[in-house]
Amino acid sequence: MVDECINNGYPIEFIVYSNQLFNVSGGDTLYNKIKDFHKLINVPDKLYNDISDVGTPQGVLAVIGFEINSIDDLADKRNPFILLLDKVQDPGNMGTIIRTADSFGIDGVIVVEGCVDVYNPKVVRSTMGSIFRVPIYHQNNGVNIIKEFKNRKINIYSTSLEGDRYIQDVDFTKPSMLIIGNESKGVSEPLQNLADTLIKIPMLGDAESLNAAVASSIIMYEGLRQRLE
Repeated sequence: MVDECINNGYPIEFIVYSNQLFNVSGGDTLYNKIKDFHKLINVPDKLYNDISDVGTPQGVLAVIGFEINSIDDLADKRNPFILLLDKVQDPGNMGTIIRTADSFGIDGVIVVEGCVDVYNPKVVRSTMGSIFRVPIYHQNNGVNIIKEFKNRKINIYSTSLEGDRYIQDVDFTKPSMLIIGNESKGVSEPLQNLADTLIKIPMLGDAESLNAAVASSIIMYEGLRQRLE
């Protein structure tokens, strides 16, 4: 994660490391990158272990600054594909969604009130560095932001088990926003009511629904497939 942070040019406040760094794969290479950093702090292994929140730390951590992204920048993109997350609360799901959004070229992820903090350490780690590449936009009111994007002629799609259209039957090649909901309750009713189309994934087995991260990944891939064609 620290290496990805450096490679993506994020502003680093300081870096803390212990000699454990030299015992992990790639540790020497990373140290050569950071050894001349003006705020590099070496601490004993025991102290580092107390600082770290993981069971098997790699011996390096960084405190960095994030820019607050403007939603106007996202709205002004040409033919965007946008993800809006509604009360996604599991850190692993959130991290996987951000990582998949990076892989499939999503233009931005909007996180509304009720979602897990995207800077939760578990979320950050599970993104595997994608959090440094995918623009994240925090919005308190999901209803207002969806209305704003509808006014900008963005097609709004919401996942729903009662959806009347399969994902392969909708047109993701046009400006699109995909709403992904809570792991157990799905998309909340006020947001679902604003959608232009309720969509679902075709399934042949007996499973009632899919994990939020899996479902969003499948739909993002379908959007990418259509746009590539």
